[in-house]
Parts: sequence; C-alpha cells; structure tokens
Amino acid sequence: MDNQIANPLTESRNYKWMMLTLLWLAFFLNSADRQIFSVVLPLIKSDLGLSDAQLGLIASSLVWTYGLFVPIAGFVGDRLVRKNIIVFSLLFWSVSTLLTGISTTVAQFVLFRGIATGGGEAFYAPAANALISEEHQKRRSLALSIHQSAVYFGIILSGLIAGYIGQHYGWRNSFYLFGGFGILVAVIAFFKLRKDIPAQAIEKVNIVESAKIMAKNPSVVLLTAAFACMVFVNVAYLTWMPSLLVEKFHLSLADAGFSSMFYHHAGAFIGVLIGGLVSDKLSLINPGNRLVVQAVAMLAAVPFIYWIGMGNTTLTTYIALFFFGVFRGIYDSNIFASLYEVVKPAIRSSSSGFMLMCAFLVGAFAPLLLGVLKPTLGLSLGLSWLWVSYFLGAVFLFTAVVFFFKTDRQKAMAHES
Repeated sequence: MDNQIANPLTESRNYKWMMLTLLWLAFFLNSADRQIFSVVLPLIKSDLGLSDAQLGLIASSLVWTYGLFVPIAGFVGDRLVRKNIIVFSLLFWSVSTLLTGISTTVAQFVLFRGIATGGGEAFYAPAANALISEEHQKRRSLALSIHQSAVYFGIILSGLIAGYIGQHYGWRNSFYLFGGFGILVAVIAFFKLRKDIPAQAIEKVNIVESAKIMAKNPSVVLLTAAFACMVFVNVAYLTWMPSLLVEKFHLSLADAGFSSMFYHHAGAFIGVLIGGLVSDKLSLINPGNRLVVQAVAMLAAVPFIYWIGMGNTTLTTYIALFFFGVFRGIYDSNIFASLYEVVKPAIRSSSSGFMLMCAFLVGAFAPLLLGVLKPTLGLSLGLSWLWVSYFLGAVFLFTAVVFFFKTDRQKAMAHES
C-alpha cells in the first residue's frame, strides 16, 4: 500500500522493476526538460533578440542552480522518505518547465528555466540513485545503467520532438508539452511508489560529519574531479552542438536538434549497457575495476571529442559523435556504482549530492565560456578542445585506483549492513 513502509530487503522482484521503470520515466523527463532550451535556442534568439552571451548565461544559470541545490538534496535524501522527495522534485521541475514557455525576458528565463527548473531537478538524482542502489544490490551497475539510459532517450527525443514542435507550432509549445507530461508522471509515481526507510533511520550522521567524511576520502575527491571533467564537456556539447550543425552545415533546426543528439546518445545507450554488464562481472574480480573501466573509456573518447568539432562533413561529425557516445556511456555506467564502493550506506545520497554539486558548478561555466568565445574562437575549435577535460578525468581515475581505492573501500565496507 502507498502508506506502508517497506523493507528494501523484502521487496518483490516485480516491484523493484516497476519502480525502476517509473524512475526511468522521471529521469527521462529530467534530461528532456533540461535539453529543450538548447534545441529551440535559435528560435528563442531570433524571436526575442537575445545575444549569444545572454543565451549562454541562461544555460549556465540552470547548471549553477543545480550545483548549489544538489548537496542539500543529497543530505535530505539520506534523512527523509525518498519517494516523497522524488515525486515532489518531478512535480516542481515540470511546473517550472511549463512556466518557461511564458518567458519573454532574460530575467524570466533565469527564474523559471534556471532557478526553478534547476532547483527542482537537483533533488531527484541523489535520492533516486541511492534508492536504486539499495533495491538492486546484486546488479547495481546494470540497474543504474538502465536508469542512466533514460538520459540518452530524453535528450534524443527532446531534440526531435522539441525541434519539430518549435519549428511548426512555436518554441513555447515545446515547454508546455514536456511540462504537462511531467505533471502526469508525478501523479502516477505518487500512487505507485511505496514509502522507503530513510538511510539514516539505521545510522545517523550529521551534515558536518558527512561533509568531513567525504572531504577526507581521496577516492571520493578524485571520482568527483573526474565527473566534473565529464560534465564540463557534456554541458558544453549539449548547449552548443545543435547550433554548430545549423551554422556549419546549414541543417534545419529539427534536423540539427535530432542529429546532434541522436548519434551521440545512441552510442551512449550501447555503451552504458555494455559498461554495466562488464563492470558488474569485473568488479567480482576486483571492485577497483569499475574505476579502471571508466578511466579507459575516457581516454578512448579523447580523439572522437576532437573530431566532433573538427569534422569537415556531417558523416565525419556523426561518426565522431557516435563513438564519443559509446565511450561516454561506458563511463556513465559506473558514475554512482564506483562512488558507492567507497562510501558507507548512510551517506550515499549525501555523497551523490556532493559529487553532483562540484561537477555541475564546474560544468556550468562551459556554455558561458563557449558563448563568450564563439565570436572570435568559433564553435568548431571550442568544442574540439574539450578533449583536454576528458584526458584529465582519466588521470584522476587512474590516480584513485593506484593510490587510494583499496584503503577507502575497506573503510566503507566496515559500515556495510
């Protein structure tokens, strides 16, 4: 029943996968609603006469807000019923997405799209990932990989649907459609998801202590640094790749919105499932192999990131986007599975929030930076040099594996229930 508190260890198999399906839909909307603005960006620019720097500021405002609120969300996720957090978060950001459609000024976009949508979305991931991790302990990477795949479908379909609606019915209707659908899913989730037991009902850890534990954990710090490198590239790519295809290859808005997202995220979908299955098996040999898989994937993505900007034909660009996506997906499959290897259960949501905060605060500067440099440097060169960030991420991961992972995991395992 909805009002019954259920023990995760006794949940039925059917409920676990039904729960994962609902969370997949929520995460799909989380990603889609975040991407709509980038897809219809050229229409907004033309309609409202905004500059590239102003558009970059609007894009960055969501990421900054997300980064500021997500650590709070993480701490809350360890202390309250995560079902309630997830449902309220989904409802709040969906209403905010709908209201973005009425915006006419930079201030309104920053308020509805940046602060409200970003703030609402921040509370979803820490609670959802921690809940999935508890429900699917034996196949943690696979379950989290399936959940992560919602990001790719959300971005691909938002590119196709929002681009088509924007071109034929106006960019405002794209926000109305996705916002309305999110409200519907929130209502369904409220009645279908069961209440869970808060993580710290068993072991209480205050906010200050949680922060100290994470700050003194070298593996957490290095995993966070690597994730920040990934997010920096991802936010820049998501914001500006549709515009690059429009300006460089003269594609229509709908074609650019679809192509810029489809090839990359089709590859990422393949990569995330491969990464999840392979990592679960390799982690049985050595849990540190999760980080090795991530590091190798980031290194392998480097040349393809360079060619997404420097490709001279659409075919070259699409091939680069696809293989960049494959290796990005392999990395994504272990973002939280790797983290949960080195933190105790009572602070999993908090540690997720800490990681997301640092990564998105760093990544938020990417669209603004490329927007400011665009008139002189150009989008092609700016996007191609994002490979440096992935290279640094791989260095951070290898450092964690070689020097710190074993000790940090032993400390975390001592607290496993």
